[in-house]
Amino acid sequence: MRHRSIPGSSGRPRPMRLLGDPVLREPCRDVTAFDAGLRELIEDMFATMYAANGVGLAANQIGVPLRVFVYDCPDDEDRRHLGHIVNPRLVTADGELVRGPEGCLSLPGIEAGTPRHDRAVVTGVTYDGAPVEVTGTGFFARCLQHECDHLDGGLYTDHLAGLRRRRALRAARRAPWAGRDRAAS
Repeated sequence: MRHRSIPGSSGRPRPMRLLGDPVLREPCRDVTAFDAGLRELIEDMFATMYAANGVGLAANQIGVPLRVFVYDCPDDEDRRHLGHIVNPRLVTADGELVRGPEGCLSLPGIEAGTPRHDRAVVTGVTYDGAPVEVTGTGFFARCLQHECDHLDGGLYTDHLAGLRRRRALRAARRAPWAGRDRAAS
């Protein structure tokens, strides 16, 4: 990875996988090779996330079934959190359960009030294997939980119930991108 001040500046955006693509529903494998390929993947993930105007991106959202996610996300106090986590594990999700707007780059244009805990702690390692622990509150906690869900084969719509779930899934079926070849998206 080129050590630049802007993550993703040496990466290239990759095609986004959309709802319906099986890779989004399979649990991801742990990363075992901490090499140039992993650094390139992380750079490409940042480039893809920025190109899609996202705040987080899991590797399976670009078709790579590995436990990696990147983020550039504010918390509720508008403090910026920027980084990546390899082999992340959500070790704590606690605090108040807050229903807030949530969307996903794999369901573009669809948002729903989704319950998430107000605090989350994720452990893992960096691209070079250094241990890392990331704690988030508010919107950043929501982001951390969302990305960990992706790596376990989950989507935010799994946290919805009743009318909210039906509306979100109906909107996805009617979206302009519905039915497109997911890998070419």
